[in-house]
Amino acid sequence: MATFRLQGSKVLAVSMTGDAVKAKNGSMVAYDGQMAFKKMSGGGEGLRGMVTRRLTGEQMEVMEVRGQGTCWFADRASEISLVSLHGDKLWVEASNLLCTDAGLRTGTTFTGMRGGATGNGLFTTTVEGTGQAAIMSDGPAVVLRVTPQYPLQVDPGAYIAHQGNLQQHFQSGVTFRTLMGEGGGEAFQIRFEGDGLVYVQPSERNTIGGDV
Repeated sequence: MATFRLQGSKVLAVSMTGDAVKAKNGSMVAYDGQMAFKKMSGGGEGLRGMVTRRLTGEQMEVMEVRGQGTCWFADRASEISLVSLHGDKLWVEASNLLCTDAGLRTGTTFTGMRGGATGNGLFTTTVEGTGQAAIMSDGPAVVLRVTPQYPLQVDPGAYIAHQGNLQQHFQSGVTFRTLMGEGGGEAFQIRFEGDGLVYVQPSERNTIGGDV
């Protein structure tokens, strides 16, 4: 299995000994050793995955990198966080997924009616299995714990990913900005209940639910 490590907070170094990783297309910035690069359709899921992503708007351009040596990845100076999976599942916005072990399964799941990030719609990318994934954020990601006693409300523009036994509910009407007396802003909040982790970034995307 490939070895993931961070060099600083904005560059991911992946050491490979004949194994492979899946990474965001165009994110390779350097490599040593012998590497082969192959563009994959539909996030590496073949025709079915490609069709699903076209229908959902959850776009993900992916390449497979295989070889012997080290490959470095980065994307627009985004901050990078590592997530270890042990047979569980990670839900992540496609635009925030940088790299995964090739053995991890990726898919698309319907997440309900919400004010989603532009281009991401109502669907989220899933990563499942045992291995590591690297996710990106605009500024250092914050990991928030959700427990049955303490549910969490999240601005959809700041949401990156979540994992664990969590249920999502999408609430409209009351927004963070209207609560602050600013008006407009996000028309939705995402409420997480259960037991798990939610990753958020200290910056907001423009969202479908904004300025209504």
